[in-house]
Amino acid sequence: MSALYLIPTALVIGGIGLWAFMWSLGSGQYEDLDGAAERILFEDDGPG
Repeated sequence: MSALYLIPTALVIGGIGLWAFMWSLGSGQYEDLDGAAERILFEDDGPG
């Protein structure tokens, strides 16, 4: 009987994951993949 809850629970969790992925695509999270890799190589001249 408890197995009947597994399929809807898996669908809900999968839907949340799909929504989070689509949100990250829409908000531009994957626009500049090389920028972060190159920024780590250069030292910033911060205050002080």
